[in-house]
Amino acid sequence: MATLSDDAFAVRFDRAFEALRQSVDAKKIPGGVLGLVDGAGRREVRAVGAAQIVPKVRPMKRETWFDLASLTKVIFTTPRILALADAGTIDLDAPLITALPDLRQYDANAWERKVTFRQCLGHQTPFPAVEPIYTYGRDPELLRAFVLQREWCHGPPVYSDINFIMLGFALERLVGKTIRAMDAGPGFAFSADPELSAATEDCTWRHRVLCGEVHDDNCSALQGTGHAGLFGTADAVLDFAQGLLDGTGASANAIALMRQPLSDKRTHGFEHPYPDWSGGSRCSQGTIGHTGFTGTGLWIDFDSGKAWTLLTNRIHPTRHFDSGIVRLRQEVGNRINGATKA
Repeated sequence: MATLSDDAFAVRFDRAFEALRQSVDAKKIPGGVLGLVDGAGRREVRAVGAAQIVPKVRPMKRETWFDLASLTKVIFTTPRILALADAGTIDLDAPLITALPDLRQYDANAWERKVTFRQCLGHQTPFPAVEPIYTYGRDPELLRAFVLQREWCHGPPVYSDINFIMLGFALERLVGKTIRAMDAGPGFAFSADPELSAATEDCTWRHRVLCGEVHDDNCSALQGTGHAGLFGTADAVLDFAQGLLDGTGASANAIALMRQPLSDKRTHGFEHPYPDWSGGSRCSQGTIGHTGFTGTGLWIDFDSGKAWTLLTNRIHPTRHFDSGIVRLRQEVGNRINGATKA
């Protein structure tokens, strides 16, 4: 495993942070926090810009809490599902009905009853990418019943929030608690102090700027799901990543599964490098990563023993704006991995 010198570590971080600063200066995003950690215990975390600009202005800080959005899938849900598999509580190749026997219970031959835990983890199911579940009401128990009994459109495998909503339901049944009643993990929570949080969107159906409460509409209506809802700081995200790098954060088998390709893009929970992926073009093949809709991301390079997180509030005050987040993520990853210019 190649280890960077202290100078090279600092230079690469500075170059990557400059890409973030330029994005803020260009008013593409209000602000962000970049963090980098490696196996030698070195860590750099730096903030720039504003945590909130509407209806008031607050500065971004290293300690700012972020709505991590779909990083919930890999930081919270995936490790817990894999831990249940390690314990023999579930078989990853068994159908979800082993935990959710009432899934499409009125049709014994429904395709939904054949979907497995592993297929959900790797987004290899026929579920659609997303569904506006929140538009069917705000009673979380009624919405859970709706999701379980709905005859879902059958399509080609795509990255789908529904996969992890189902995994979250299964987790709740197996643990005997709602997700929001579970321990979110060291440094994480399911809400945050608004004065310490990066603001997200001026929500059109909740009629307020969201800050410290979950942005994802379906997670809000369901009052906790497996696909979104986790809050944390850059340091908390790096602590999680470091636990995977040094083997203290999950079992060796679980970490191996997080790294094991299930398709040309997906592992168990995470993504691995493919053309034009979020981590940039210079990642090693030993890298896994994931992004979140609110402007978050985490990448873990097991070959070089380093991890980085880019947390932004790119949808504040609206998602309907070209924030350039795709290019920014790739540029940050390229500079972390040695590129000297765009």
